[in-house]
Amino acid sequence: MSKPKYIEVKCAEVHNLKGIDVKISHGKITVITGLSGSGKSSLAFDTIYAEGQRKYIESLSAYARQFLGKLDKPKVEYIKGLAPAIAIQQKVITSNPRSTVGTTTEIYDYLKLLYSRIGKTISPISGNEVKRHTTTDVINYLNKKFKKNDKAVLLCPIIKSPNKSLTKQIEIVKKQGFRRLYSDGEIINIDEYKSNKKELFLVVDRILIDFEDEQNIPRYADSIQLSFTEGKGTCGVLNINDGSIQFFNNLFELDGMVFNKPTEHFFTFNNPYGACPKCEGFGHTLGIDHDLVFPDKSLSVYEGAIAPW
Repeated sequence: MSKPKYIEVKCAEVHNLKGIDVKISHGKITVITGLSGSGKSSLAFDTIYAEGQRKYIESLSAYARQFLGKLDKPKVEYIKGLAPAIAIQQKVITSNPRSTVGTTTEIYDYLKLLYSRIGKTISPISGNEVKRHTTTDVINYLNKKFKKNDKAVLLCPIIKSPNKSLTKQIEIVKKQGFRRLYSDGEIINIDEYKSNKKELFLVVDRILIDFEDEQNIPRYADSIQLSFTEGKGTCGVLNINDGSIQFFNNLFELDGMVFNKPTEHFFTFNNPYGACPKCEGFGHTLGIDHDLVFPDKSLSVYEGAIAPW
């Protein structure tokens, strides 16, 4: 079925409406205007909105309807193309200066969730999108990049500790059961490590790519997760054929910067976490106008230059 283009009202006779026929376009803002008592509210609230609410309640289960009561059908021949509706009454219902149409109707809650899910974080340094990789991302890369029986090596950087020398850290990972390092383009035994090596990675696992055997996937996943853990969020995949390394990061960072992952709180203007730090979500600020404090700058302090004094 094609989506209706209009809300079509036929022969509305609620209150002082005299058999009104009207079509209201979907996807547009429509204003109902007229003299006082001409039936604006009768058409908007008592006819269109009332029918939208009635249809919505009728779509609920019998159990839910018993708590909502029954709404009478408005005096109208028919209304077509009408979806469940909300109405904002023509009166002030709150004294909170942070209250808006979005918060009153609770649409704002859905918008916050929507923006936090579809939003993209862009690094101000490189302009690239910041992504948080997962184990699934690495497995998909292995499946796409490598052919069956190709060899790959899972690496992670050895993070230098300010409290321990690199030699001491190598001894620690050796005691954990790791036996190989990747340095200067070659895989070496951990006992062959020399301190003059420029780059140094820990070899977590050497794998033979075979996704036809589903039992291999849990092993790949365990090794990838171990790489993320030992690398403090960084995992590398070494291609034995060309020596290239593809890095993945499960931290939300890029270009040396750590970013906050978007959540619905980012878009909450009336919450300290997402509010403007200057106006605190109120939309206005308190400040000092120097021209009001010093209306006549030619005067001295003793002559009354400072007006508040």
